[in-house]
Formats: sequence, structure tokens, C-alpha cells
Amino acid sequence: MDAILLAVAFAFGLLAQQLRLPPLVGFLVSGFVLQAFGQKAGAALPIIADLGVTLMLFSIGVKLRIRTLARPEIWAGTSLHTLTTLLVFTPVLVGVSLLVSGATDLTWQTALLLAFAFSFSSTVFAVKSLDDSGDMGSMHGRIAIGMLIMQDILAVLFLTFSSGKVPSIWAIVLLAALVFGRKHIGSLISRSGHGEMITLCGLFLALFVGAKGFDSVGLKADLGALFVGVLVGSHPKAKELGKSLGSLTDLFLVGFFLQIGLTGMISMQGVLWALLLLLLLPIKSIAFFGLLTRFRRRSRTSWLSALTLSTYSEFGLIVIALGVTKGWLGADWLVAMALALSLSILILAPVSRRSEEIYDPISDFLKRFQTRGRHPDDLPIQNKGERIAIFGMGRVGTVAYQRLNERYPGRVIGFDRDPVSVEHHRSAERNVMVADATDSDFWEKVSVKDNIDLVVLAMPKQGSNTHAAKTLKRHDFQGVVVATGKFHDEVKELRAMGLDTAFNLYTEAGAGFAEHVFKVFDQQRPDLSGKWKRRAGDDDESVINLPGFS
Repeated sequence: MDAILLAVAFAFGLLAQQLRLPPLVGFLVSGFVLQAFGQKAGAALPIIADLGVTLMLFSIGVKLRIRTLARPEIWAGTSLHTLTTLLVFTPVLVGVSLLVSGATDLTWQTALLLAFAFSFSSTVFAVKSLDDSGDMGSMHGRIAIGMLIMQDILAVLFLTFSSGKVPSIWAIVLLAALVFGRKHIGSLISRSGHGEMITLCGLFLALFVGAKGFDSVGLKADLGALFVGVLVGSHPKAKELGKSLGSLTDLFLVGFFLQIGLTGMISMQGVLWALLLLLLLPIKSIAFFGLLTRFRRRSRTSWLSALTLSTYSEFGLIVIALGVTKGWLGADWLVAMALALSLSILILAPVSRRSEEIYDPISDFLKRFQTRGRHPDDLPIQNKGERIAIFGMGRVGTVAYQRLNERYPGRVIGFDRDPVSVEHHRSAERNVMVADATDSDFWEKVSVKDNIDLVVLAMPKQGSNTHAAKTLKRHDFQGVVVATGKFHDEVKELRAMGLDTAFNLYTEAGAGFAEHVFKVFDQQRPDLSGKWKRRAGDDDESVINLPGFS
């Protein structure tokens, strides 16, 4: 990537961050600024952008559970939303083309193709937005990702058949080899160890086995990365594998956002069509919300999912690019789509950060559209006298649960967003339920002010903990709130929010490890530990002073 592109991207990304906007907003703006000054993308940028999208889809596959796609709200909801968009957008595009002077005349077939491209939502934006806010594992996050995967599959199928490339007969052989060779792929991951080798293993699986393998048999490379990611998602080291690629993926995606801004020459006609698409964008949002509530999802879940999906898509850009290449569409549509995609993200990014604050005042109105009956995933919260709530039942949350439950038996309840994790804990006879700490409806359901005295926020993402803390504050929670952070600035941010205390995980882990070492050493070698204590002049048996330790 050109040094100028990197410098401008960093400057605008930093500016966006200081304005409390996602850095991707700055990357998008930097692309348009560079284009205005005549800067070209260069040969390397598309390659970097493609790498970012490929690795992102591999990471999604690692986290994806196939049974999520089998839920009616995912496969049926996505299909019905695509159909709704086609039925609404197609006549609007044709009508505007006929009515507005200077607009390109559209046939119904061309308008149908454009409406199909506009039905998709941005996978890159949704993943980045959910990841930054810590909502990837939330109910609305899982729904949004599931619907995006279904959209991506539809786009890949269209691109495969429209490009005229018929998959090779070897495609069946490759798919069978990957499925039946899953055990050997898992063995490869296990043997890769940690550090740079696990990162290289992830790159090998995503780019060579998945992307290159599928491309060589006439299938879409991105689909290959997604497929292999799903295959290895159940491996014990899958989480480590995904994390090892995180920084690389984020870096390559900077190229993707830059490329959008540098795509095509801006024309007045393209700008006007882009503005029309922005006016039509709320229709997509309303359709998502309406369909999800029909599938018995709560208004909050439907609202947040719809908001996450209220953008245009990079896959739509690819579909239109194919149409331009085939001569079905004029080049202005590529510019219009790039602008509409960029502007939809620019508008939605700050709104998505305040989604809960926007929802609360209108929640009563939105709840009118809920369907009667409860979705199976919306488990009832039954308070059995618990006064301590732990959110995030990972390693830290589980240890906190065990220690607190030993001291206050029957008074502790754990919550986690992941139903699979909850089932694991329940099988171990822990009092754990499915819930989202950022869900304002949840806090109303449990009457937090009356029923809970202590809340422990032990979720792995800083965004999740800060989001939950803000939600508690909005509900006027008067009890004790304790949270964890991984870095000094995260702990500082949590304490600045008015929490009773916040702990640095690494500092506390080190202190706890040292205490454990002292106890073991005192038990195994009391002669030495006693000698050192006497040398230090310390007769307090609760303290073990070793030379060199302070």
C-alpha cells in the first residue's frame, strides 16, 4: 500500500476516533479525499482489500454455528427481505428513471438486477461494528451475522452463475476431501502450537486451502474461506486461531475502505442516484424490523439487528461491477453504489453507537409490533433469591462465580450470551442462564434495583462491559458494580464511568499467581521460607518475603 495512502488513512482514522466515531468512518472519508486530489488506488490496494474480506469471512466461519442458519428467521427472513426489496425498489427505480429528466432509462430487467444488488447489507461494517461494541455474541449480533451469511451465499451463487464460469467436476471432490479430511485439518491446527505458527496456520487454511482451493475448481474464493472457517470452528483452538488473525484482518480491511472511496470518478448523475438510494434505505430497515418481529423476536432484538443491517453492501458493489463489465449497466451505477455504500456507513456508524439510547425512549412504541408468544431463545428469568449477578461466564467469570458461590451459597447467578456456553455450565450444575447485560428489556424483567445487590461485569470485550455499565446507569442501579479490563486505559475508562471498582486482569492474575507460588513454596519448603522470613525480620506467617520481591 502506498505510503501516502497509509498516512492519510491513519490521520483520518485517528480524527474519527477522537470524535468518538469508528475509525472506518475516517478510512472511508480518506478514500474520497485522496480521490479528490487525484490519487490512484494502485495495483496493491485491491489485493490488500481482497485479503481483508477473505480473512474476515474465514473468521466469521470460525465463529459461526451452522444451526444458526437453520433458524427460520435467518433463512426465511433473509429470503423474504430480498424479495421485499425487489418488489419495492424495482418499480421505484424504473419510475424515477422515466420521470426525472436526464436519468438513465432502465429496463425492468436492469432495475431488477440493481434492486438485487441493493438488497444486500455490508458484512464488513456489521462485523467491525459488532466486534468494536462487543456485541458479536449477542442475540441481535448472531441474527445479523446469520442473515449476512445468507445474503453472501445468495450473492456468491449469483456471481458464480452470471460470470459464466461453471464449477469444475473437481469441486465435488474438493468439498468431499475437506469434509472427510476435517480430522486431519484439526490435527494440523493442534500441531501448529501458538504464536506466529498458529497465525501462519490460519493464513494457510483461509488463503490456500479455502480461497485458492475453491478458486481452482471454479468456485468463489471468499466462499472457500468461509467454508473452511466453518469446518474448523468446533476445534478447541478455533478461538485462538481466530484471534491470531484479528490484527491482520483489521489492517487489510483498511485497504477495503480506502478502495471504496477511490472507486470510479464521481459524477452528478451518480451522486443523484446515491441520494435516492439513501432515501430508500429506511425501507430496508423497516422490512428487517417487521420480518424479525413476525418471527417472534423481541422489539429490541429486531431493532438492533435491523439497525446493524441498514447499509448497502460491498457484495452489491461487486454485483454491479459485474453488470458494468457485461455491459448490462452504465459506469455511473458503480459510482452511485460506491457513494451509497459509503454514505450509508457514515450515517449509520455514529447512530449504531447510540442504538440503546435511541431505543429506550421509543421502546413502548416499538413493542406494539411484537408478535404474541415467546421465542425459544427468550428464556424466562426466574429469580430464586440470587443477589449477585455475574455477566460473562468465560474463564474469569467462572472463577468469580465459584469463589462467590462458596462464600454466598445460593445467592449467585451467572449470565452469558452464548446458549452453548450456558448449556455447558448448567451441565456442571452451575446456576447460569442466557441473558445479555446490555439488554435494557432484561434489566426491566429482573427489576434490577430491587433484586440485585452486586453486578460483576466479566465479559471479554471492553465494549460489552462499558455498554452494560451505561445500561445499568440508565436504569438507576444503586448496587455495587465491579468490572474487568485487560489494559490500564480500559480500567481507567471503567472507573471514570463511576463503577465501584475495576480490575486489570493481567495485574490481578499476576498477583494471584504470586500468592499461589508463595503458598506452595511455604508448604513444600518451610525450612527455606521460614529462614528467609526470619532474615527479613518478619514473623507474620501470612506474609512470605523472598529476596528480590517487594
